[in-house]
Amino acid sequence: MHCLVTGASGFLGSALVRHLLSRGHEVAVLLRPGGTPVRLRDCLDQVRTVYGDLENTELLRQAIQQQPIDAVVHLAWFGVTAEFRNSPQQISQNLVGTLAIWEAARAAGCRVWVGLGSQAEYGPCSGILREDMFPKPTTAYGVAKLAAGMSTAKMSELAGIRHVWLRLLSAYGPGDDVRHMLPSVILDLLARKKPALTLGEQVWDYLYVDDAAQAMSAVLEQEVTGIFNLGSGTTATIRDIVEQIRNMIDPSLPIGFGEIPYRSDQVMRLEADITRLTTATGWRPATSLERGLKQTIEWYREKMTG
Repeated sequence: MHCLVTGASGFLGSALVRHLLSRGHEVAVLLRPGGTPVRLRDCLDQVRTVYGDLENTELLRQAIQQQPIDAVVHLAWFGVTAEFRNSPQQISQNLVGTLAIWEAARAAGCRVWVGLGSQAEYGPCSGILREDMFPKPTTAYGVAKLAAGMSTAKMSELAGIRHVWLRLLSAYGPGDDVRHMLPSVILDLLARKKPALTLGEQVWDYLYVDDAAQAMSAVLEQEVTGIFNLGSGTTATIRDIVEQIRNMIDPSLPIGFGEIPYRSDQVMRLEADITRLTTATGWRPATSLERGLKQTIEWYREKMTG
């Protein structure tokens, strides 16, 4: 299958590219002009490179329409860290850019569209997230993700394109953005610094990056359609996760639990039912939290010492 992966140089995208290559797919990657795809340097010679970004929709259309495309896995997104959650560019750049990519892919003969949504589409929820819940996003990020999913789903239906929308909870693993909580804690502890944290009572679902890539590949390759939650199906408190990390590095290191107050909009529970995805595809997470944390710590340790 000729696959185009947008956001291919990112944390999730690079893992997906490697997995698709291992499955024998022909892969094209969408990269920003002039960017340095560090996470892809070991496989750039195995992929076709398409240059464009979400800010220049005309360049996107021209570049994508020239490619043989059977399927698109759309991961490119501006502003996935907390400081950008209410940026106007969530709408003006991400939503508009997503629609431009979809239209260009349709013109190039795309038959399958897989988009990466977010748990933010549901909005705050104290219970388990299920796909049939009414979405109530409270951030521009969540609104843009929801609008992108709904818009591409309707357009795909009208065009006869199979459409899948994966609402990701939280992914982690080697190569994650250091602004995210887990790599930040790991790097602090490896440097023997005390990380400043909330009390850590939040209950969270974390999915290892390779498992996420395998799930995206599964929905791409199988005749499934619709919205699916993407998570590990298991939860732990942030306190427990951080203590596991500390104990793997050095049990004597201090942790600054409670040094940061909860935000006014703090999500205290992030847990989803993934039954629909596992039933439809047979995919199940293969990496335990303990093993995933060990592999992640070792990757960052090597980066610090190498």
